[in-house]
Amino acid sequence: MFLGFDASTQSFSAIILCPKLGKVVAEESVHFGSELPHYDSPSGFLKSDNPHQVHANPLMWIEALDLLLGKLKSSGAPLDQVRAISGAGQQHATVYLKENFPETLRSLNPEIPLVDQIKPTLSRITSPIWMDASTQSQCEEISNSVGSDQRVCNISGSIATPRFSGPQIRKFYQSEPEAYCDTSHIHLASSFLASILAGQLAPIDPGDGSGMNLLDLEKQQWNEQLLTATAPELNSKLPNIETTGSEVGPIANYFVERYNFSPECMSLSWTGDNPASLVGMGASQSGQIVISLGTSDTLFAAMQTPVTDPKGYGHVFGNPLGGFMSLTCFANGSLVREKIKDQLKISWDQFAALTITDSDRDASQVCLPFMVPEITPKTDSSEILTNGWDFASASPTEQITTLLEGQFFNMWHHMQWMKLLPETIYVTGGASQNPAILQLIANIFQCSTMRLQVGSSVALGAAIIAAKNNGHSIESLSEQFCDNFSTPSTPTVAADHYAPRLQQFIDLLEAST
Repeated sequence: MFLGFDASTQSFSAIILCPKLGKVVAEESVHFGSELPHYDSPSGFLKSDNPHQVHANPLMWIEALDLLLGKLKSSGAPLDQVRAISGAGQQHATVYLKENFPETLRSLNPEIPLVDQIKPTLSRITSPIWMDASTQSQCEEISNSVGSDQRVCNISGSIATPRFSGPQIRKFYQSEPEAYCDTSHIHLASSFLASILAGQLAPIDPGDGSGMNLLDLEKQQWNEQLLTATAPELNSKLPNIETTGSEVGPIANYFVERYNFSPECMSLSWTGDNPASLVGMGASQSGQIVISLGTSDTLFAAMQTPVTDPKGYGHVFGNPLGGFMSLTCFANGSLVREKIKDQLKISWDQFAALTITDSDRDASQVCLPFMVPEITPKTDSSEILTNGWDFASASPTEQITTLLEGQFFNMWHHMQWMKLLPETIYVTGGASQNPAILQLIANIFQCSTMRLQVGSSVALGAAIIAAKNNGHSIESLSEQFCDNFSTPSTPTVAADHYAPRLQQFIDLLEAST
């Protein structure tokens, strides 16, 4: 058996798969907002008066890990048969720790909850996450120090980006120099959680490390010029870079005693949620595109040779199975869809029923679906903008349809730098359960669209990485676990059907950003 974790923005999930049986044998999840309400994070992050500053409490992730493993144990999941564990964390999130962190890991007491033992090791009580956009000045300083945005992009695969870990670390160093000095270890969410499972410091993998503006993408090692431009003595505070799924060590005794894991179970290094999803969707080879519909929406694909986005919105990360992957992230994802649904006081089934996917409606009616500061393209808009019509007074059908069209028009427009012509798009995430959304994607992108029928492609990808690094071939694992797709949704309109609305959308976008 092999266990994969997904520590995402709003929840912490797990999947156990068995290659011998060819099936997933257990799945569980913890929703932060509903199951850990005392962290006051209904959407997985702390409330803030500053819309650009978005942090989470890393102790919430730790408490969720204990709760999640307790659920698996109570359900009868075969934890004692798990041979190896890997996982994925929300990308870019950073955790800041004191000198005592390694010793605490080595002496975890199974009689005391993790959260009580880890809390004294934090040198910073919150973690900036991928939604944080408060570091633009730090990005400019890093770019100026290195030479230019293009120079940073050539080295790391991305221009200096506000949500990325490097600029976040620089802001911490500048705003809290004493706390930075008191910080001996800076981890990503992924390597932080992997360290706890192993009871010793875990490395960062190239997939997650490339979302930091610190990694030399080609050499797969920290870049000294970027480190120096970010903060002093940073190299000594960061973990090493090692291959995705590399062995960290046997699982910590805490988990053996508390949850009945075998002491021979191996804890492996983790990756980021998007690279793990690429594996879980069976799209780790070039020529396939994945759209993940989550708190943020992302569009990504494997690539053999890195191609960078000239506008700086797209990114190139390491592929957990070798090579690279392109990715473009959109902040206005499920939170916006949920907000419109709640404002209309309807169910998700009603939301789907009210979505128009192929009718000839007014081609001039479009909107920019940005209700939180967007990162692709960069905009501070906090309300939906239209090209002259009143969104709030429109019918539910008009609101929902133009919102969704705007999201996928924006996605289509900002994937052109990848130079890909997809034949099939794989869709994952909560909103992929909505058949109207799958049909709308098929129509706008003019290709077949399929949904993975496993709860979490991220956790599945992590479990596949664990199995692969224990001798199972990626070909057989993909055939066993990545072929569980829904019936394809194929285009029901001609290629030029959306052309007028798409052009109207692009005109509005360019006039407003």
